[in-house]
Amino acid sequence: MENKQEMAVKEAATMAKIAAEALDSKKGVDVTVLSVAKQTVLADYFVIATGTSSTHVRALADEAEFKLKEAGFVCGHVEGHGDWKLLDYHSVIIHVFTKEAREFYKLEKLWTDAEVLSDEEAE
Repeated sequence: MENKQEMAVKEAATMAKIAAEALDSKKGVDVTVLSVAKQTVLADYFVIATGTSSTHVRALADEAEFKLKEAGFVCGHVEGHGDWKLLDYHSVIIHVFTKEAREFYKLEKLWTDAEVLSDEEAE
């Protein structure tokens, strides 16, 4: 029988996978999953994607939220508008940016110690 911590880790991985697949299905650009559990207590995973416009950013965030809700996960908080949206699922934080905003915030550069999961690992 798994302990609560093992179950929470598996649940977070499942959420990150669902989010990445949702973003990819709506043509999110450069969808990246970072495993940040060893670097911070903020979350286990960051899922990052780029939209081609503010409308696309909103559509990507909406799709990720819809797919996660469909799977039984509830978003704790939504932040941002226009060129950036953040969906906070506590153990998974989803960031959707326009190209310019992603280049400005450079999350991958800020979290260089994080493990970047390959498509196979995220799935």
